[in-house]
Amino acid sequence: MPLPSQKVTICGIPELPRHAAIGVSHVLSIIDTHEPRPEALDEYFDIDHLLLRFDDVVAEYPGFEACVPQHIERVLAFGERIHAAPDSHVLVHCHAGVSRSTAAAAILMAQHAPGQEEEAFLRILELRPHGWPNTRMVEFADKLLGRDGAMLRGLVAYRRALLEVKPHLAEIIRNIGRGHELPG
Repeated sequence: MPLPSQKVTICGIPELPRHAAIGVSHVLSIIDTHEPRPEALDEYFDIDHLLLRFDDVVAEYPGFEACVPQHIERVLAFGERIHAAPDSHVLVHCHAGVSRSTAAAAILMAQHAPGQEEEAFLRILELRPHGWPNTRMVEFADKLLGRDGAMLRGLVAYRRALLEVKPHLAEIIRNIGRGHELPG
């Protein structure tokens, strides 16, 4: 089954104003628990909007709200609404457009395309060439979609491809405490 044909845009909060007039039909916002709702969303009209709040962490840490399976269940329910609107344009954003948004975009693209998980993640290279999808979100999606590790294999293929083009990112990933996510 091929990847869905819906248009997908990924961005961070500062980029939201530039996408308000491009015909977005669905917006998935994933922001930190303490972050106010971005005012730029007021410029989007007639959209199906889902706002989720959790921090960009890949494990449970004191003082942070990590993603839980219920968050990904809501992403997948949102994906069902997107799938029912084949000419949709989906905008996915988080704070910086790097981790939670890229994970969610790949999850949405792979949701109705079993066997195309790697292609979904590799498409992120075109959509957001400096992303680093949140592993925890992908792990939950893999379980909820019953993909038996295919989502995680797609994530690893993406990271290998990204690091091939931008090897300097490996040091940045190590420096932010996520070196365990680097492919072996």
